[in-house]
Amino acid sequence: MKLRETTDNKPIQGFIFTCSDKTESECFERSLFGTDRIYGPVVIRIRKDDLLFLVNIDTDTLYGVFKAVSDGGFKIVPEAWEGRYPYQVKVKILGEVIEIPQAKKILKKFKVRRNTPLYRKKLLDFLNLFVLNMTLLNNLNEKGNETIHLILEEEKVKKHINERYIEEEIPIIESTTFWDFPRQSYGLTPKGDNKYPGVTPALIIYNMVWRYTDPGDLVVDPMAGSGTTLDVCREERRRCICYEIAPTRPDVVKNDARNIPLEDNSVDMIFIDSPYGDNIEYNDNPDCIGKISCEDEKFYDELEKVMKECYRILKPGKVLGWLIGDQWVKKRFTPVGFKIYDRLRKYFEPVDIICVARRGQASHTDVWHNRARRFNFFLRGFKYLIIVRKPTKEKKDRKPRKISWTYYERKRIAYTRGGYYESIIKFNINSFCIDYISLFSRKAGTEWVYKWDLDYAEYPFTRFFI
Repeated sequence: MKLRETTDNKPIQGFIFTCSDKTESECFERSLFGTDRIYGPVVIRIRKDDLLFLVNIDTDTLYGVFKAVSDGGFKIVPEAWEGRYPYQVKVKILGEVIEIPQAKKILKKFKVRRNTPLYRKKLLDFLNLFVLNMTLLNNLNEKGNETIHLILEEEKVKKHINERYIEEEIPIIESTTFWDFPRQSYGLTPKGDNKYPGVTPALIIYNMVWRYTDPGDLVVDPMAGSGTTLDVCREERRRCICYEIAPTRPDVVKNDARNIPLEDNSVDMIFIDSPYGDNIEYNDNPDCIGKISCEDEKFYDELEKVMKECYRILKPGKVLGWLIGDQWVKKRFTPVGFKIYDRLRKYFEPVDIICVARRGQASHTDVWHNRARRFNFFLRGFKYLIIVRKPTKEKKDRKPRKISWTYYERKRIAYTRGGYYESIIKFNINSFCIDYISLFSRKAGTEWVYKWDLDYAEYPFTRFFI
């Protein structure tokens, strides 16, 4: 499936941008829409001639209709918004700008968010809001009926009404240290081969790429397997070089990860999904590290050679993501993740550790779950994604930091059959330590319902009798 087509041969898609009272004027003055890294994946999927709409979140106003006069890109106008919104697209107005109030209500009705593109009938219906707008319909002036611009766009959308070149929902980067991806791939095109032994979930690489690189940066995968990293980087507009000791496709270079043929300090990010031991038959190459048991220290010695090469080619300040899992076999547990982390710390600074849920495991069946309970062992439920950074300068002795924690006062509300009581809890939101609780007066035989009022979170009620 081609990513770019001529104007007449590709379906038109619609995208939502947002602004505030402070940024709205610059959007119109520069004929430029922009956003930050969070919605960068959306912007790079915009193609010239796609339709765009702008929402002012302060006034709850929807503006339209705009047409993209460039592909979505990175730093088209670097100085715009003082560099805060580098993912940008050039736009032009179709006719005159139409303002529609109650934007939130409209977006909710259409079930549209900033990462859910408009296409097919939904785009037609959304566009029709502007065609039918009374302000526009009555705007007959010397230039003629301005609705002609939108009617022409509707016809272009109808021409490809049965085609779709974009996913229904563009993934947004994860915000916590627990990642759980139900599918191996994402989008309309496959990422890697889901039949390949130990294939990497594509959204792991997607999140790494969007957190730690920009479009055009160089990403390297020294143990590429079926090429998932390569496919993700192509779709997300990153340069990529993938190596594999026994490649399964022509665009993956044959090479041993213990000797990477790249210059020092030349790579923007490295991702590795290495063998976890000798539990998977990857290939027939006798030099494959995956033929060494993780119970053998040689396994870690060989992977440390890979770490040294990664340190050499990685630019200072850039990150390496290493995906690894532990092993439990024949009544023995091997903490492979901890051992890999220990070796990585010789060369890199820790950034964070992500817990990645394991799905599609052959052992995740009722039979194996029953065995785990009967014979008192645990099935492997997660992998580690160890994220480390190459230091920017020589390590120095660091003094302990003094951290000023922020304390918040939270209300605890006790609901009763006849009303409710409130108490204030002094709560350390950082360490989750309750410092002080003012107790309720007891009322025998009364049912109480307690609820934590923590920002916008709704916690399940706990009911008990006092």
